[in-house]
Amino acid sequence: MKNLKKIKGDASVRKFYRKKNDSFNSIVVFAKKDKLKNLLVYDAINKIFIKNNILAPALYLEKYNKGYLEIQDFGNNTVLRILKYKKKNKLLYFKRIVKILIKIQSIKNRQIKNFKNKNYIIPKYNKKILIEEAELFCDWYVKKNMPVNKRSKFNKKFKMIIRELSLNLKLKNNIFVHRDFHISNLMVVNEQIGVIDSQDALIGNKAYDLASLIDDVRFETSQITKDKIYNYYLKGQKKLDKSKFKNDFEILSILRNLKIIGIFTRLAFRENKKNYLKFIPYTWRLINMRIKDNEKFKDLRILLSQNFKKKIK
Repeated sequence: MKNLKKIKGDASVRKFYRKKNDSFNSIVVFAKKDKLKNLLVYDAINKIFIKNNILAPALYLEKYNKGYLEIQDFGNNTVLRILKYKKKNKLLYFKRIVKILIKIQSIKNRQIKNFKNKNYIIPKYNKKILIEEAELFCDWYVKKNMPVNKRSKFNKKFKMIIRELSLNLKLKNNIFVHRDFHISNLMVVNEQIGVIDSQDALIGNKAYDLASLIDDVRFETSQITKDKIYNYYLKGQKKLDKSKFKNDFEILSILRNLKIIGIFTRLAFRENKKNYLKFIPYTWRLINMRIKDNEKFKDLRILLSQNFKKKIK
């Protein structure tokens, strides 16, 4: 294809190029692996967002057999990029984002015709998936950072604790979950905020995407800011059981960030994307913050502090 310029990608196997057209630009998304999720499902979720008046990239052209899509270009201004250089009014952006999240969570239609003219039904985010994701911590981080003779005992105990935590979740899996809802995947487009990277969406726990936004491993925020975002979200949730929500928010933040440590280690050593290693120290700090003085994480705190003393106190 002519007039293509490679642009920075994400943690997936996809590659992104900006295409210069006569009157507008577009983005060409290539996916050699897992075309179903990275192209077909990605566009299906975008269609659901657009149908519900949530800004997402529109499809211009699909060449599924050749492994690419051409979609709307949202430019380069992620909210992350803006907030990194913005000294004031960060909370205003987060309030706008929370409103978008509430809109996403109100989506009722769980299926749509994809560009192959077949129904795509969003799957459930069941506990099996949640547990397997958290176990990526063992598969990659533990494997790289723990002596062989200690791994088996640690992994067995870790998996037992993770399973118990997942069974302690209180809310139903009945809400549209983006699953990677943080400010790197939110774009400022003509004063609006658009949502990208939505191919992993599932029907899951109401607390998951808020935990992803507030405990974002790529962008450090103070405890005060985290609490303000959390409380702003709660203000718009009149019928929510706040105790159950807080319980699930904390558990899902921990499980998600353990998963992220595993994934970022995998990206560094399997995909040679060493840049992701720089986010791991802050991810540990987030985990430490959530499990500290929290009785339901007592077993996990003891296990991690015994084996990763410099990370968990």
